[in-house]
Amino acid sequence: MRRLLRTRSLLMAPVLSAVLLTLHPGTAHAADPTTMTSGFYVDPDSSARRWVNANPADGRAPAIRSSIADVPTARWFGNWSGTIGTATGAFVGAAAANRKLPVLVAYNIPNRDICAGQSGGGAGSAADYRTWIAAFAAGIGNRPAVVILEPDSLGDESCMNAAQITERNALLSNAIAQFNAKAPNTWVYLDAGNPAWLSADTMARHLAAAGVSGAHGFSLNVSNYVTTAENTSYGNAVNAALRSAKGFTKPYVIDTSRNGNGSNGAWCNPAGRRTGRPSQVGGGAEMLLWIKAPGESDGNCGVGAGSTAGQFLPEVAYKMIYGY
Repeated sequence: MRRLLRTRSLLMAPVLSAVLLTLHPGTAHAADPTTMTSGFYVDPDSSARRWVNANPADGRAPAIRSSIADVPTARWFGNWSGTIGTATGAFVGAAAANRKLPVLVAYNIPNRDICAGQSGGGAGSAADYRTWIAAFAAGIGNRPAVVILEPDSLGDESCMNAAQITERNALLSNAIAQFNAKAPNTWVYLDAGNPAWLSADTMARHLAAAGVSGAHGFSLNVSNYVTTAENTSYGNAVNAALRSAKGFTKPYVIDTSRNGNGSNGAWCNPAGRRTGRPSQVGGGAEMLLWIKAPGESDGNCGVGAGSTAGQFLPEVAYKMIYGY
């Protein structure tokens, strides 16, 4: 059963939290994009914002506007994004014009979401992906940014054969190298699933094999519901395993967009979840971000039955604000 959620949409969502500027061995970049900007960028073209603008008389619109659409939002980029360098360049350019820090999600790895399939797809070949990710990074250029690299990619290995895993690790390592070369003011976080998916030791091995040593850090709980405290413990355990096996640790970020009520064990549009409250956390978390947009469907399942992954569902969004 899949334990991590994701979406095909052009959106998802990070919220600015306290940044713990603890130095971690192995950090790739000297540049700190958080000091080059003043807060995170609110995506003016998020799915929540588009719905609010199209439905101003709806009684749910004020709450969705203030509690979701006005929250700094990561935008997801994939094979729906058109010319990728143009798309990423326009997004980070708009953020830079306002001295805000944009958060982008790269979500186009071949055999994307191979285990669950709700958000299946991705680049058609390894060569296509290498070209795509190089253009993604070049579009950012020297402007400050945060990139969440390929949610699910290291948790899906149970559904892949040895050759596919080897290819994926090479693609992720190359992606990190592309950002280091072409986007030097970008912090890249390689996705590391969540505490309900793989053991910390297993995830540490996967991260190391995929080249996390060259990335700024790793991301946790993307599109999932597990509490911040549980993710913090998990992130610390992953770092302990990395330190033991490889001699380094990495900063990590946590997606808190939908973990306000924690997880009930379901991964696909479960009822009764709530938006998270970003706040400073200790023990290693560098930032709390909204990476998945509350109200965007995880697929044709749960309270989103009949929808597709990434579709904005206003009633789901409204109920998630209040936790019912």
